[in-house]
This record gives sequence, structure tokens and C-alpha cells, in this order.
Amino acid sequence: QEHLVASGGGLVQAGGSLRLSCAASGRTFSNYAMAWFRQAPGKDRELAAAISWSGAIIYYLDSVKGRFTISRDNAKNTVYLQMNSLKPEDTAVYFCNLKLAQFRYWGQGTQVTVSS
Repeated sequence: QEHLVASGGGLVQAGGSLRLSCAASGRTFSNYAMAWFRQAPGKDRELAAAISWSGAIIYYLDSVKGRFTISRDNAKNTVYLQMNSLKPEDTAVYFCNLKLAQFRYWGQGTQVTVSS
């Protein structure tokens, strides 16, 4: 199975930036999508950003458009989330996700905390 390791979270002041990364290990195949979900305390998990295998199809949650950028390096089996102009509302645990055919694989989550 795929094993996902996410990193890059931390504590940052409003207006600051963070870059999350998630590397997939184990045997991987082509044509899989990757995504970042997030979940704030007391709130439902939501899809923050997603990217297709080729990078041709990208999705962003409306509230992060213009501030977050998702990208991937297939040679490294890695997805990134560059987060700029961070707001306190972005505070959440961010989870990496890989979707291959009918299977989904989840990372352990990394905490992002944005102070005002």
C-alpha cells in the first residue's frame, strides 16, 4: 500500500506563509490524483485543494483561491501546498490524500496554526 508522510506545518502569524509537503512511499502507479484536506476543531473536514496526475486539473476551495497553490512532482511522488497570506481561519490539521482507482490513502496530518 501507499504510505504518505506530510510535513511543513507549524505556527505562523497572520499574513505569513507555510509550505506543506507530502511524499508517497511504497509502490506507486501513474494516473493518481492528490489532494489536501483540512479539518478545524469542531468543524467538518473539507477539501482545500486537489490536483490531477498531469496537473491539468486543479481545484481550490473558494476561501483559499489566490492564496494557496497546489503542485506536484511525480518523479518524487510528492505533492506540495504553498500557503501565502495565511489567516486565522486557515488554522486546521491538514491531511494529504492520494486517490488511485477505487483506493484512497491518507497521511497522518500536520497542524497549521495561524495567530492574529
